Amino acid sequence: MPRKKQFAVDDARQKAMVTFWSHGYNATSLQDLVKTMGINRASLYNTFNDKYSLFLDSLDAYKLIYIKSYLAEQVKKHTPREAIINYFLDMILKADERNGCLMVNTALELSPHDEKVAKIVYQSFNYIERNFFRRMIEQGHASGEIAKSVIPITTARALLSLLIGLCVLSRSDSNKPVLQAIVSQVKSLLPLGDNVALPHPISRTAKNHGRKVQPGVAHAG
Repeated sequence: MPRKKQFAVDDARQKAMVTFWSHGYNATSLQDLVKTMGINRASLYNTFNDKYSLFLDSLDAYKLIYIKSYLAEQVKKHTPREAIINYFLDMILKADERNGCLMVNTALELSPHDEKVAKIVYQSFNYIERNFFRRMIEQGHASGEIAKSVIPITTARALLSLLIGLCVLSRSDSNKPVLQAIVSQVKSLLPLGDNVALPHPISRTAKNHGRKVQPGVAHAG
């Protein structure tokens, strides 16, 4: 009978993913992995084949946990425009960890000369652009939260570019003002639509605290 594994595979993969995320692929040694994962080299090879295969598994795990599952949660919790803006704000909040985004880091380190890695990275970015940014813009159109003048395809691509730039810059503490400027740019790309709740206009004959409202003059309260 095959020997039963004495460790949780998903937990070990998660720990490997964090190690690659912190140090990058080339700077992560087998010794780093077995120490972090709490297993020996034989178990690593028997379960994940080798370091490279484990890295590909880690990228898939990252894509599921930190992209697909995370974005699904944002869609549930926020309106379309708020979901997009909150995505960028969350990335800034996590900037103190200085790890950036594993997919962006990998794109810079390995994608130019590794087809398998490049494919996973492309699929991840494509998912964010099409299934989140573009989808949220289209839903924002339907609800009236985002102006119809916003073009889904081109704006989604611009948002992805801003996201990648934010992830790269977030690895340096000195770039905090630039990160905030990126969020401002995101908001400007998503002007509010006509159906966003605004204060009800006050008629010309309405009274404010016993005084007649002058035509063309706004009064608070």
